[in-house]
Amino acid sequence: MNQELLLKMEKISKSFPGVKALDEVDLEVYKGEILALVGENGAGKSTLMKILTGVYQKDEGKIIFKGKEINPQNPHEAQSLGISIIYQEFNLAPNLDIATNIFLGNEPKKGKFIKIFDYKKAYEESLKLLALLGLELPPETLVKDLTVAEQQMVEIAKALAQKSELIIMDEPTSALAGREVKKLFEIMRKLKNEGISIIFITHRLEEVFEIADRIVVLRDGKRVGELPAQKDRYDDVIRMMVGREIRVIPKPSTKTEEVILEVRNLSSKKVKNISFELRKGEVLGIAGLVGAGRTEIIRAIFGADPIISGEIYLEGKKIEIKSPKDAVRYKIGLVPEDRKLQGLILDMMVYENISLPSLRYLFPNGIIKRKIEYDLAEHFVQKLQIKTPSIFQKVVNLSGGNQQKVVLSKWLALKPKILILDEPTRGIDVGAKAEIHKLIGEMAKEGIGIILISSELPEILALSDRILVVSKGRITAEISKEEATQEKIMQYAII
Repeated sequence: MNQELLLKMEKISKSFPGVKALDEVDLEVYKGEILALVGENGAGKSTLMKILTGVYQKDEGKIIFKGKEINPQNPHEAQSLGISIIYQEFNLAPNLDIATNIFLGNEPKKGKFIKIFDYKKAYEESLKLLALLGLELPPETLVKDLTVAEQQMVEIAKALAQKSELIIMDEPTSALAGREVKKLFEIMRKLKNEGISIIFITHRLEEVFEIADRIVVLRDGKRVGELPAQKDRYDDVIRMMVGREIRVIPKPSTKTEEVILEVRNLSSKKVKNISFELRKGEVLGIAGLVGAGRTEIIRAIFGADPIISGEIYLEGKKIEIKSPKDAVRYKIGLVPEDRKLQGLILDMMVYENISLPSLRYLFPNGIIKRKIEYDLAEHFVQKLQIKTPSIFQKVVNLSGGNQQKVVLSKWLALKPKILILDEPTRGIDVGAKAEIHKLIGEMAKEGIGIILISSELPEILALSDRILVVSKGRITAEISKEEATQEKIMQYAII
């Protein structure tokens, strides 16, 4: 690793209403280094990076980049200095195509006198970048038609197009499956060898030890330590992050023989002839590669996508679900993979989001009593340990992990019969992840039927009573907990 210092952030502090997000944090990045920045949700990682890229202005401290003090006022200024960021939550224009998104604000131009957007060149360069990322998509494809994983790859291509000297990757692998992650790491190593530095923010610690050179740990807005990225330091990193040891404990079997949900020969535009049963108190895992059709299955069941054919039975009775409103009426909840777009109303307060699906049951006469709403929200803030100054805080101001806990709370408040969890621990730190794993076990113990989709195979293996494997829009295997291994799942996932 080159020991030439590229970036130095000194005593950076930042406060928001009710919380001190950063308290005199120092950070150094060397040329041609991959630095992992880790910590629990709310530790200050994203805030520190937003200061570096001009989204937020620091209250105190200084930033030195390439030997000069800088103070970027906006992301465009940071990009012009050679600093790019890939956010955990996407920053794309959904109604524009891939090529235009990749070069938005960095458009190639043509013309001697009047400079106009050279779409042909953008198209050609986009093809090269997409090929580098292993994404076989036409650059004219609209971003809104892409899956979450494909949108993530477009974000990465966008950052690569900037030719930056420092690229910040905030949870870039959170929506990617094994093959895509491996490809991303190959690209990161190539960039490193070309002298580009990377700040890598992730909650997947196994990735940190695979790709990073050095680790800096934040906790409660402070820098609490630095150590080399060696696998034998895993427990040390966990202790520094959360102040305690975390263990992944497999969920004991809680399923009964009572079938709560049966799906027969369900087909939509994306999936074909899907049939399975879900038992009361069971966690049914759905595994497969990104784009295999896992999310499309549960969207069809929940009424978010139209069903072409097939039948759904709840507790032995045939039901029709034509919209999410119907699903909620049948006490079926969905924690979607994109919490900000589909799971929350960001400008509403914590208590409003938690009570929203339950309003018709809490107040059947249509008269809302705020105290009941407040008590409900306080109960789940305590139960799920949501870090918020109060239940009156807007959800947009919470960290990603705490936003996800609000999504879980709103469905638990509904007292669901079935809860569908699509990537429930995506972008969540190890401490919060362990809490959610425990919560899934408790919900199953209470008799809730749970459908779990996760790109993390260890999570699927630890929590599921049975596992369905999906490939190309079809179920290719059903594997019992006792027979399931990562190798066996992958064998059926690539059929």
